[in-house]
Amino acid sequence: MAQYFQIHPTHPQARLIKRAVDIVRQGGVIVYPTDSSYALGCHIGDKEAMERIRRIRSVDERHNFTLMCRDLSEVSQYARVGNADYRFLKAHTPGPYTFILPATREVPRRLQHPKRKTIGLRVPENTITLALLAELNEPLMSSTLILPGEDLPMSDPEEIRERLEHVLDLVVDGGFCGLEPTTVLELEDGRATVVRVGKGESTQFAAG
Repeated sequence: MAQYFQIHPTHPQARLIKRAVDIVRQGGVIVYPTDSSYALGCHIGDKEAMERIRRIRSVDERHNFTLMCRDLSEVSQYARVGNADYRFLKAHTPGPYTFILPATREVPRRLQHPKRKTIGLRVPENTITLALLAELNEPLMSSTLILPGEDLPMSDPEEIRERLEHVLDLVVDGGFCGLEPTTVLELEDGRATVVRVGKGESTQFAAG
């Protein structure tokens, strides 16, 4: 049975943020708000929690998980970022973009795309998310909360609790945060190719 925390969207209660992070560290799967939509999250090193997210989403091993990062220094720890890519990232973060980049050895192989050895990373612009990441002190492994057979992410925390409370450990209610997933961009030498159109502006980038 999932716990349910109502956290203030602009002034997150430190006590609840700490409890949420404790749940993550103990192997829990949480739902939390981002700057694009609600997302599923778990600890980067927890294989069992990752498999639980796969089952909730009904996705296979080819599904790209995203590492939610506090800032660009964390991104460069988990992805190989050249100078041109770094300039691009600096211009487009924080915000509703997920960037596909070659993974470093810091990324567990099970999180990487099985053939291309890439990883999705993003730097969000959401106060609750950033508070969780600051307390966790490392990236949060994440996946947009889109249920099987549905096109849009879930957006109502009460409905999320009602439908998923038996497969989650925590729902963080941060209010309405949007209905669109991120725009996904594959980066190579500072050139972005659109993999998925979402909330982030994408018309200036090459189509995939």
